[in-house]
Amino acid sequence: MGAAPVTKVRKPALVPSRRPLVAGIRSQMPNIQQQKKRVRTAAEERVENLRYNSTVKTITKRLAQAVEDGDKKRIAAEHQELQRWIDRATSRGAMHRNAAARKKAQAARLVAGR
Repeated sequence: MGAAPVTKVRKPALVPSRRPLVAGIRSQMPNIQQQKKRVRTAAEERVENLRYNSTVKTITKRLAQAVEDGDKKRIAAEHQELQRWIDRATSRGAMHRNAAARKKAQAARLVAGR
């Protein structure tokens, strides 16, 4: 009979892991049912908020492109859509009202050509 294989015991790392955070979970899953649900819903809300803010950025870029092209009809349509999305994001709580006002003012300046 041969010798038993040697298994190495791995020591815990001194430096915390640099794995990316998944959906806002910074530690282990909680044991309490309500807290499990809270973590899950917070992650869903975060994704929804990111969707609103990302859409606002995309429409802002499209508005800037329309202004650069000089297409007045497209400028008016993109500006109206941008304002609508900013208002939606603000009413849902995805964007602070002061940030929304600032973005609307920036869009108005962009349309005015200043």
